[in-house]
Amino acid sequence: MCGIVGYIGKRQAAPILLEGLHRLEYRGYDSAGIAVGSKGQLRIVKRKGRVRELDALQPQKFKGTFGIAHTRWATHGEPSDRNAHPHCDSTGRYAVVHNGIVENAAALRAQLAERGCVFTSDTDTELFAHLIALMDDGSPLENVVAEVLRRIVGAYGLAVIDAERPDTLVVARNGSPLVLGIGDREMFFASDPAALVRHTASVVHLDDGEIAAVHADGYETRTLEGAATVKTPSTIPWKDEAFDKGEYSHYMRKEIAEQPEAVRRTLSGRLDMRFQTTHLGGLSLAARDLLDVRRVKILGCGAAYLAGAIGAQLIETLARIPAHAEPASEFRYRNAVVERDTLYIAVSQSGETFDTLAAVQEIKRKGGRILGIINVVGSTIARECGQGIYLHAGPEVAVVSTKTFTCSAVALALLAIHLGRLRDLSVATGARLVKALQALPDHIAAILEREPEIARLAEGFEGAEHAFYVGRAAGFAVAAEGALKLKEVSYLHAEAYPASELKHGPLALISPQTPSVIVLPRDDLFAKNISTVEEIKARGGPVIAITHPGEATTAFDRSFEIPALEPELDPLLLNIPLQLLAYHVALQRGTNIDQPRNLAKSVTVE
Repeated sequence: MCGIVGYIGKRQAAPILLEGLHRLEYRGYDSAGIAVGSKGQLRIVKRKGRVRELDALQPQKFKGTFGIAHTRWATHGEPSDRNAHPHCDSTGRYAVVHNGIVENAAALRAQLAERGCVFTSDTDTELFAHLIALMDDGSPLENVVAEVLRRIVGAYGLAVIDAERPDTLVVARNGSPLVLGIGDREMFFASDPAALVRHTASVVHLDDGEIAAVHADGYETRTLEGAATVKTPSTIPWKDEAFDKGEYSHYMRKEIAEQPEAVRRTLSGRLDMRFQTTHLGGLSLAARDLLDVRRVKILGCGAAYLAGAIGAQLIETLARIPAHAEPASEFRYRNAVVERDTLYIAVSQSGETFDTLAAVQEIKRKGGRILGIINVVGSTIARECGQGIYLHAGPEVAVVSTKTFTCSAVALALLAIHLGRLRDLSVATGARLVKALQALPDHIAAILEREPEIARLAEGFEGAEHAFYVGRAAGFAVAAEGALKLKEVSYLHAEAYPASELKHGPLALISPQTPSVIVLPRDDLFAKNISTVEEIKARGGPVIAITHPGEATTAFDRSFEIPALEPELDPLLLNIPLQLLAYHVALQRGTNIDQPRNLAKSVTVE
């Protein structure tokens, strides 16, 4: 959550900072601000609203070669001009931007008030500026900040500038990502590499508990206790143009369209035609270790959790291992039993999701085996897991997950086949599934070419304020993801239910104004699902079916047929039209598709 960007070097800082804010706005867009230092003074401007509102104040004209900037997703204090970052001490000498939550903020605020500090915002971030001002004894700024941080309880990604120390910026991390970008006699930092790719491809990821002094000609990192740390730069795998919308009006639409190529990258080098299985080079577990696995637990949040639900169904079906998906936010708080013979899988697009990271750390603390399914190379969860599958889906800028959801489900299908072929999955079945995965990108492309048909399905939501998404088994996980997408981008209330559960209560809500989207894969439960359709129709509810050719019946008011892949892998395709359906309903309702209200892309707070 929130976007942080900073610069120190030989160029004017303000244009670089503003460009970075626009790149990071998907991380938060309640307010934005910038602070630039020059000649012993800081110039600061901030405003409620999106970065374009800040642009109107013309901070690009600020002179100065070092500075920090921030785009906010509100935690402490409502979105407003006064609560926007950066925050300063009472003298205006120190400026701070912060991502995270200070858990002991109330106690610290009371102590500072007793010492005469006057607060100008409702945020916990302002505490940092006042504490730094009170504790600055003239020692290096990083020492002062480290002393302040030892008094803080909570999560933070923090950046500090001092008008009187123009040669040093200080950044620190605990639970919220920060990345240093290495340039030619200039340095950058940001909460996401997306803000850096235009200027450098060489980055260093800070670890929790690290603090860095950043200068134009380099950086030094250390722990809060003062022990020096050694960092190895890595390369950002994405090019600058990957973050542009190109010909599309929305990032969401662009990222839906990128799915055929994204899936090809996820599959690349991982299909083993010789043994009709999959090759997962990122796993350090040998076949003997995987044969010892007796249970699989998949953890994620939001769309990552629902991709895990599809994966769990595939693992049970193909490998015959009990598998279950659970929200990471629930797992970490219920003192879960971590078993020696369970394989734990963490799914995260950003690799920085706080609840998922905390679950990974708890599993490791208890000696569990954990692997990651991650899109961002070098991210915190990827480094914590140390093994797993990178998606290589490319950057995803829209707040809602589309291509990374699909690629996560594909990665879990690869793992399911791998585990199955180690056990009882036959060569013939392996060959059938591997061939289907090869064909998957072309099938996705064929669905996307029929977008006008899906746009017409969206007309069935005109005037609706509620919708049901219904499916069975793996179809239910697809329905749940479809409902989530619709809620996120259109603000239309949608609920997903297993088809068999409708008659146990939810049928009371069916009406002619409540459309139901039925996910109907070509499986043994098709006839039972048709019975559910008839129950909905008998109560006047309109039905939209996502199904296969030849399966349409007069029971459907509208339908969209997808090509049949293989029964086990059909959920990977059934999801695609639901993404486009959500997009077109949102277009119809005129919502902010790429930046839905109250949401942010990378959830790095609890």
